[in-house]
Amino acid sequence: EVQLVESGGGLVQPGGSLRLSCAASGFPFSTVAMSWVRQAPGKGLEWVSGISSGGGSTTYADSVKGRFTISRDNAKNTVYLQMNTLKPEDTAVYYCARYLRPYYSGTYFREGQGTQVTVSS
Repeated sequence: EVQLVESGGGLVQPGGSLRLSCAASGFPFSTVAMSWVRQAPGKGLEWVSGISSGGGSTTYADSVKGRFTISRDNAKNTVYLQMNTLKPEDTAVYYCARYLRPYYSGTYFREGQGTQVTVSS
């Protein structure tokens, strides 16, 4: 059974930082790309960042570029999202998602419960 378990969210002031984690199981984690996506209240799903299977290639949405960093530890089957200089508009439920190939292209599958990030003073 595929499982993606996100953690690390919380309430943070504008300008603050958080590190999200996503523990994966039930599929060959090290062979597929991963991504983070988010959904703000009343809005649709927004793709945030992607990382290739080996971690050597990453990409970001313009809205988070320069502030967020995606990484992965294939020995721990975990993907991370370091979020710095957080803004109120980053408030959302964050999900990790898996691809079916080594590169972040095509369909991704969001199968976790997500972790809430709230940026507010």
